[in-house]
Amino acid sequence: MPTWSNLSLQDANSPLMEQLIFFHDHTMMILFMITIMVSYIMVTTFYNKLINRYLLESQTIELIWTMLPAITLLFIAIPSLKILYLMDEVNNPMMTIKAIGHQWYWTYEYSDIKNIEMESYMKPTNTLENNEFRLIEVDNRIVLPMKSNIRILVTSSDVIHSWTIPSLGIKIDGTPGRLNQGSMNMNRPGLMYGQCSEICGANHSFMPIVIESVSINQFMNWLNSN
Repeated sequence: MPTWSNLSLQDANSPLMEQLIFFHDHTMMILFMITIMVSYIMVTTFYNKLINRYLLESQTIELIWTMLPAITLLFIAIPSLKILYLMDEVNNPMMTIKAIGHQWYWTYEYSDIKNIEMESYMKPTNTLENNEFRLIEVDNRIVLPMKSNIRILVTSSDVIHSWTIPSLGIKIDGTPGRLNQGSMNMNRPGLMYGQCSEICGANHSFMPIVIESVSINQFMNWLNSN
């Protein structure tokens, strides 16, 4: 989750988010090199005395400054398309859960393993434990096994919501009358926090999401206890 003075992306807890961070760093390096090169050319242009008053056109220069940006865009577009298809791909999920957005809470269904349905509300401040976070803790966390392919189906019962976990690199719109799907694969145990990322009304800021990633044995014990 974001912490004080954290200016970068959250630590990745899924292969997809790791790829997104790699792509971010790759693109920022290209932009940094372009900025340095253009700044250098502008400064040298201001301070040199080389002029050509009779230069009207140069097809060679125009070809160069057309081809170089096109090649640069290829270095950005190819990794971007790879990640775009990776985000939509769901291969042999171990289980499927369904998230339904409401004004202003989430409901979850574990329908393909056991008929478990639960509502997830933000915990009021006066009920928080000492190790829980204000405005982002919920009364019913989503418990999921780590290192497993999990499919998430997202929809809404009223207005458009958005189910988002930044550390997993997942953001899926919950649209009324439509099922959107995504996949998750958590690298390690722990808590992952998210919030609705689509303005959905007065209490939009108060419908957080918490995933509790556990081992497969702990997950089976949790299933048996529900």
